[in-house]
Amino acid sequence: MTDFTLGSVISSRIRLARDINGYAFPARLQSNKQAKEIIRSVSAAVNKLDEFRLYYMDGISEEDAQSLVENHLISPALLRRPTFSAALINEEGNISIMINEEDHLREQCIVKGLDLRGAYEKMSEKDTLIGQAIPFAYDEQLGYLTACPTNLGTGLRASVMMFLPAIAIGGMMPRVIQSATRLGLTVRGAYGEGSSATGYTYQISNEVTLGVTEDNIISQVTAVVDKIVEMEASERERLKKGSGSLAIKDKCLRALGVLTNCALMSSEEFVDLCADLKLAACLGYVDVTDINAIDELIVKMKPSNVNLSAGRKLTSEERDSYRAQYASKEISKIVTRN
Repeated sequence: MTDFTLGSVISSRIRLARDINGYAFPARLQSNKQAKEIIRSVSAAVNKLDEFRLYYMDGISEEDAQSLVENHLISPALLRRPTFSAALINEEGNISIMINEEDHLREQCIVKGLDLRGAYEKMSEKDTLIGQAIPFAYDEQLGYLTACPTNLGTGLRASVMMFLPAIAIGGMMPRVIQSATRLGLTVRGAYGEGSSATGYTYQISNEVTLGVTEDNIISQVTAVVDKIVEMEASERERLKKGSGSLAIKDKCLRALGVLTNCALMSSEEFVDLCADLKLAACLGYVDVTDINAIDELIVKMKPSNVNLSAGRKLTSEERDSYRAQYASKEISKIVTRN
């Protein structure tokens, strides 16, 4: 029997916004001397807890910086003032702490699947220990004080990355967005605010951080995600049994054909074709060893990641050729035709 919930939830992310007492918010820092002081104090506190690597944004190449963005380890906003900003990333690559983005600290933990509570426990443990070493800006009534009022209070963003092809194809996404907004949640693209939803991938997260507890936020986001998973499963069943099912199957299987038999492939085309391939697996048209491997391959084949994999800066055509060859080999390992 086909599991119509397969691959609906890609990952869960917990992000905590924190600022340090005695310093102006990052946008108001007067000199990079103050910025470097903050970086040093945060780095010293964090490295007492675990093995983290420190990346100064003005000390790494543009390629490395963009790769960190592509891997969801830092935000594009962190690169706007490279002389002021840095990031600490653990060896496992699932916890990163951005320094001097919008707030002095943006601490985040990403885990596979739907496990916001597990991600929060990991990040909260580190946050508590950092807070013992560094005085966070905190008010007894308002909670954590942050650069933007939308993060005031808990400073918590609980986000879930979702793969929702059937809802999107069926034209149900406006309804999902409307319902989420009504409940105080927001729906964005894979790279957060301002990003588009490519490859049927959407990020569901809370908007309200003040007047609620961390547990309230996590419970609400999890409950809404569970409902969306049910809705997606229902829409997938309709896709497979509906009048246009043969056309959907043809589109999905053609994606597999192109992915394993082409000479050039752009990043945008690759994302779209992989989305159709994932849908093929979700509808039972192909078997996959691990659907998460497709998600990981999508990230690995982003432009800067391809350049780093190749060991040099490729031309656009060379990059598209490398992607086509590499992806064909990897997808042949992941997918078997039914």
